[in-house]
Parts: sequence; C-alpha cells; structure tokens
Amino acid sequence: MISYYKTVNGRIEEIKEYEQGCWINCIAPEDEEVQYLLDFFKIPPELMRSALDEEESSHIDSEDGTTLIIIDVPVVEKVSRHITYSTMPIGIMITGKNVITVSVRENTILSEFSEGVVKNVRTDYKTHFVLHIMLRMATKYLQYLKQIDKISSRIERELRRSAKNKELHQLLDIEKSLVYFSSSLKSDELTLEKIMRGRYIKLYEEDQDLLEDVLIEIKQALDMAAIHLNILTNTMDVFASIISNNLNIVMKIQASLTLLVSVPTVISGFYGMNIIGGLPFDKFWWFPIALSGVLMLVMYIILKKKDMF
Repeated sequence: MISYYKTVNGRIEEIKEYEQGCWINCIAPEDEEVQYLLDFFKIPPELMRSALDEEESSHIDSEDGTTLIIIDVPVVEKVSRHITYSTMPIGIMITGKNVITVSVRENTILSEFSEGVVKNVRTDYKTHFVLHIMLRMATKYLQYLKQIDKISSRIERELRRSAKNKELHQLLDIEKSLVYFSSSLKSDELTLEKIMRGRYIKLYEEDQDLLEDVLIEIKQALDMAAIHLNILTNTMDVFASIISNNLNIVMKIQASLTLLVSVPTVISGFYGMNIIGGLPFDKFWWFPIALSGVLMLVMYIILKKKDMF
C-alpha cells in the first residue's frame, strides 16, 4: 500500500496523490506498486530489494542519486497473553525531491507520523524529516526499555514468592528481547555515525544538532539495554542457584525422613521373627514402640544439630 503525506500548517496530513516535497509511505507493497516506485522515482532495484528484506541489518548506501538508509526499529507484539519485543528494518530512501519509507509491515513509528502525532515536522525538508524519524525511533527504544524494566521487576517479585516455569519463560523472552535491542542499537549507532561524517547526506547546522540528539538517545538506549541485560543475566543465575539449593534441601529432608521411618520398621521386624530363646522384653508389647520412639528422638536431635532440617 502506498500513501502520500505532506506537512500542512505544521501538521502532517494525508493527500490523495503525489506532490513534490511530500512523504511517500509504502507498507507491504504489491509487485505493481514496487514497479511504479522503481519507474517513477528512478530507484535502483538493488536498493529496493534491500529495503524490502526483513533480515537486512542497519546500514546506509547510495546509488544513482538515491540514498538508502536502513534502520532497525523496535516493535512490540502480543503473543498469547505475553508481550514480546523485537526489531524490524525500515528502509528510508532519499531521492532528489522526496523521502520514501518502505517497510514490510505496519509499525508504530511511521504510524505516529502518518496520524499526525508528531508535530512541527516538514516533509519537504528531507534531511530534517529523516532525522526526526530516527529521533522517534531512539525515543521508542527508551520507552520500551523502561517497560521491560517494569515487567522484569514484576516477574522477579513473583519468583521470590514461588519459582514457576511460567515466570522463568517470561524472563527468557525478556532476555531475548534485550539481545535483539542491543544488536540493533549498535547497528543503528554505526549508521548514524556514517551520516554524521556528511558523505552521504548534506547536513545543515540545525541538522547537526538534531543528529547529535539522536546519537545521544541511541547511546543512552544502548547503555540501558546493556545494564538491563547484565542485571537480568545475574538475576537468572541467582534464581538458578536458589532452585538448586532448594532441591538439595528437599532431598536432605527426604533422606532424613526415610531414616527416621526405617527405625521402627527395623525394630518391629526383629520382634516379628521366631528366634530361639526370644528377645529381651518380648512379653511387653510397649517395649518395641518405646525403643523406636527413643531411637527416633535421638536421631532427630543428631540431624537437627547437623542442620538437616
């Protein structure tokens, strides 16, 4: 689907057809739409293939007057009753007169621009518009990282009460999300540093300031992701040790109870055998019970001193 947008009175609004200086947003395009973009805007096919590749990593490339910027943006999805975080690439093409964004599916960042949520952005100022998309991307990373921190804190509190497989699986999903975020943020940072050198895109003074803001936000998000990942890894190691220790305690208690229960069984077994001459106190029915009780008490005291209970 191809949509056209233009800044009108400081707000991005959708227009019916192409105009110079408008923003062309292309989401999951059909073959005919892709061919239209290639022919009308003279886009090299190699750049379009890169923009439509879901596995493409963040980078910047230029060919025949068209500059392609691939950035990895964060996405959030609801799987079953759990929220998962991942990343997806967005292709941003800067042609002679327009900015074209290409993505294989809907994402919140471009939706916020198309719905007019982001104010004071000019679509006819190409570099300015592209940098605002990147700034929104960096802000979204920080927002999702704060959400991940709250979710992991809640799961940790639940694990303190009872260690269940459900919470452990959620921690594994969060760890996977943080790994995706860290990898994508590093790639985005390298791409932004290439843009800052000014070899691919002409930067004006206000663009330099905006680009520096984007880099600061990206570095902050990268540091947050690394800190959260480190804390989460240590937390999972601690809980693994706690679970292993609890298992050892259960096995020790089980072994101790087995020893205690076996004492009366052995004694009653002796008095149940036919032995020539008999056993001491075989005429007193209470003696085996009393002896078993005394031995169990002595064994319990010994085990208690050894911290087996």
